[in-house]
Amino acid sequence: MTDYNFSSLPLSKPMLHNLKELGFHQMTPVQAETLVPILANKDVIAQAKTGSGKTAAFGIGLLTKLRVKRFRVQTLVLCPTRELADQVAKELRRIARAIHNVKILTLCGGMAFGPQYGSLIHGAHIIVGTPGRILQHLDKGNLSLEELDTLVFDEADRMLDMGFIDQIDEILNYAPANRQTLMFSATYPDSIITLSKSIQKNPLFIKTVAKEKKNQIEEYFYESRDKRATLTKALAYFAPERALVFCTTKVDTQKVADTLRRSGIDALAIHGDLEQYERVDVLVRFINKSCSVLVATDVAARGIDIEDLELVVNFDLPQDPETYVHRIGRTGRAGKKGTAITLYSGREADIMDLYRSGDRHFDETIDGVDVTHFSLTSPNTTLVIEAGKKNKLRPGDILGALTGEAGMAGNSIGKIDIYDRQSYVAIEKSAIDVAYNHLKNGKIKGRAFPVWIFNK
Repeated sequence: MTDYNFSSLPLSKPMLHNLKELGFHQMTPVQAETLVPILANKDVIAQAKTGSGKTAAFGIGLLTKLRVKRFRVQTLVLCPTRELADQVAKELRRIARAIHNVKILTLCGGMAFGPQYGSLIHGAHIIVGTPGRILQHLDKGNLSLEELDTLVFDEADRMLDMGFIDQIDEILNYAPANRQTLMFSATYPDSIITLSKSIQKNPLFIKTVAKEKKNQIEEYFYESRDKRATLTKALAYFAPERALVFCTTKVDTQKVADTLRRSGIDALAIHGDLEQYERVDVLVRFINKSCSVLVATDVAARGIDIEDLELVVNFDLPQDPETYVHRIGRTGRAGKKGTAITLYSGREADIMDLYRSGDRHFDETIDGVDVTHFSLTSPNTTLVIEAGKKNKLRPGDILGALTGEAGMAGNSIGKIDIYDRQSYVAIEKSAIDVAYNHLKNGKIKGRAFPVWIFNK
């Protein structure tokens, strides 16, 4: 019988205490089955769905065996997208709070090359990034993997789907043969098995999907001649606080978001044509409830993990059930109920047989919903401070400045995200002017910084 208590593992007391502080009370199935072999330095290939706790699984393992005093790159985590890399790096930093002086760097395309090179000069223990940018730094001699002992592939199936196999092969040429290799994948296509055979040594195959608690999701399918109109009616009918809408193309993503905004709905789009700083701006605003609807392509949404997401909409019918399951799996998490809506046209009816199963609802209609006076506005607005980690700024500094001299109530201040050179603060709309005026004319830690507001 599997023991789901973290205390059953050979973890340090500070690590166990930190996990408890972070709310990791018991291991998830993927953690319970992979951590023992990971800590034993064995190669692992694991199939686990999004939100299963896989980042903590490999994160706890690689941090436990990290030689902190040896200031060299010891772990490389490869991710298919910038968004997932950022999410993984943040989670690793949270888990690493139990260990002093651990340096984790994120290396992704779409970001300035120079600052990344500058950070690499000062060294790091763990690198998280996308294959293309990692390979660039390796080729230029900015990054050395000579002392690498753990290589992690997160969402390996998507990396292969996105055509990263050539870059992966070249990266492997820089990595030592004597290493631990961990692969986490939502699916087990033949390409994954082939890759595993070529890069892993006697890997332990673990599949926890069947043991993971199924998300509680009500699934609705609506045939529509005018998907944009039906989408607005669906939002009016279900009235979610936040919704994630998937489109197939970048063009449709932007058009749908623009249409929703004209209808009085706080909507933003995220897709591959946006610069990295624009993608960060959009994600931060959606996650901190300064935006009600995020319209995204599958690639751009990869790695987005939002708590309490009530509704997922497939504006375009996914061409395969695996993509469908991955999309709707972003709602109904942590024991909460969620709703998934799929819109399809008459031209897509030929592939509807793939979805006519289970308890899915096909008979309902929402054509009669009146949207004349409907609007969907977010509760917060985001305040941006032109200072961040490079300025030694911490969330407590910002919170103290706003609740201290400004006299703001703590419950009017939402999520605070601090990046290298910018900080984002979610403020209730009714209190945004007070917050802005105070920080514009006041100081944080004795220093004045430029501030501005999104969509003011």
